[in-house]
Amino acid sequence: MVKIEPRTGHRALWVYLGLVVVPVVIAIILLGQGEDGDVVAKTEAAAGPPLVQLLLAIAVVVGACKVVGRLAQWIGQPAVIGEITAGVLLGPSVLGALWPSGAAVLIPKATVPQLNVVAQLGVIFFVFLAGLELNTKLLRGRGRLALVVSHVSIALPFLLGVGLAMLAYTRFSAGGGFLPFALFFGVSMSITALPVLVRILHEIGLFRSEIGVVALTCAVVDDVTAWSLLALVIALTTASSLFGVVLTVVLTAAFVALLGLVVRPLLRKFVARAPAARLHRVAPLSVVGVLVCAMATEWIGVHAMFGAFVFGVVFPRDNPIATWLHDKAGGLTTALMLPLFFAYSGLRTDIGLLSGGGAWLWCGAILLVAVAGKFGGSALAARAVGENWNRSLQVGALMNCRGLTELVVLNIGLDLGVLSPALFTMMVIMALVSTAMAAPMATWFARRDGRNVVDFPGRTWKRAAA
Repeated sequence: MVKIEPRTGHRALWVYLGLVVVPVVIAIILLGQGEDGDVVAKTEAAAGPPLVQLLLAIAVVVGACKVVGRLAQWIGQPAVIGEITAGVLLGPSVLGALWPSGAAVLIPKATVPQLNVVAQLGVIFFVFLAGLELNTKLLRGRGRLALVVSHVSIALPFLLGVGLAMLAYTRFSAGGGFLPFALFFGVSMSITALPVLVRILHEIGLFRSEIGVVALTCAVVDDVTAWSLLALVIALTTASSLFGVVLTVVLTAAFVALLGLVVRPLLRKFVARAPAARLHRVAPLSVVGVLVCAMATEWIGVHAMFGAFVFGVVFPRDNPIATWLHDKAGGLTTALMLPLFFAYSGLRTDIGLLSGGGAWLWCGAILLVAVAGKFGGSALAARAVGENWNRSLQVGALMNCRGLTELVVLNIGLDLGVLSPALFTMMVIMALVSTAMAAPMATWFARRDGRNVVDFPGRTWKRAAA
């Protein structure tokens, strides 16, 4: 296998940006001259046949996510912050407002449904890998801490979210009833993004520290509880009658029981008997299992992602097939599909809807409630079960990150007509800010905790043991 030196790889990246990306952007600028709607339509048509438009949109999205992701890492934020920001920049908030004709060429409206299909596949495999990464062994010996902190970090922000929903309903309701509106409001306040937390802990050097294990332990319980609560909320939202709600809940419970009691033992036998020499032929069958489980829960009525997540939880770990899934499905998902989901979310995020001081005050109130419930609740709970204040505040800061999981929940709420576009935009801003707070705050409190060594990108702090 040919080994590529880092300097050669960096040089190739800059050559590609200078001799491919820049000429394409200049060409698009020339095509996108003009301001009225007719010119936008003409430039959109000038982009070429549908396949050309789709390929161009994918290239723009992936390239923007990687560039802004690198910039985010450069300023000490995890790459996912930059990737989500890139999606917002490509949407009507920035690109669509500053350069409508260029936006029509880069991401034509006709390609948006196609991007959504690929993005939904990305979300399905993302939540499957999130379930596969859940290490339930972390719960051993920390059951009381995990149970108290994780459930407080869900219950308190959920309560505060429902209370805020009572005030926001008349102003931001999309036309549905109060119950689904308040439930989605509460769930969106309660989310902790486990995969994002893992990436943050790796990047700030706390992944193998004691506080990192504590935060991951709490996030494991939090993640399972939050996804289950979301499934229940979707059932209550989509069912047309009480019987429909009960049926959806019963079918969901039966699905989980089937995977845990029947499919899991079969998967263990399947993994144990899979010949290493034929791994490339056997492992793709696991992908079929992900899609079948996603299809089953979508048919039940609790969204395809829930089935993929449960399948990931019951799938055996520490084996060649799991490694293959991480390398193949994980690489394709993070490199291609998830950036498309970021862009799709960004296309639905219009900061221009937040006109006037009142809208921004509401946005600030949502952020304040979200941070107070998640950060404050987690920190107080950790302190109550015996952690010191520095470590408790680290746990609170880490549990406050929402990231991609929050975007998944918000997009479901918008698709179901529960959240209005303006409220969706406010929630996306809340998700970005709260996630961006996690790494700097956790690092700052870690510096004050003598038992931690923090390796932050470009910086290292070491403190003597207290």
